Amino acid sequence: MMVEERIVKFIAKHHVLSLATCDDMGNPYIATCFYAYDKERNIFIFTSDDNTRHAQQMTNRQNVALGIQLETRIVGRIQGLQVCGIAERGDEKAKMRYIKRFPYAAVAPLSLWMVRPTMMKLTDNTLGFGKKLIWQSEE
Repeated sequence: MMVEERIVKFIAKHHVLSLATCDDMGNPYIATCFYAYDKERNIFIFTSDDNTRHAQQMTNRQNVALGIQLETRIVGRIQGLQVCGIAERGDEKAKMRYIKRFPYAAVAPLSLWMVRPTMMKLTDNTLGFGKKLIWQSEE
């Protein structure tokens, strides 16, 4: 199933996501990351040092959640995306996509991660109060 174009447009308008991970005891943690999105492969790409808490947690538990939201006080403009997915190490295509979005990253050592969504839910009040667009992986 193709991702709804309104979801893709929302993702393209933003560049920061909240990443939720969990340790082996079930203790949650959240981090904020710049991201690039590869529309063709439907993956979120971000970088994180291997020594960070969230990178260590993703190494042990690949199930993660992401959040992207428009910051507004106007109820009719509220928009936010919640994503469930699987984290894995980034590949060369992901690196090129990330550097295209953030050219300054070309000179930095990158420890890239990708999240393959299994579910995305966009709440978009510009389409009507509480309107939700849902994408579900077929895998």
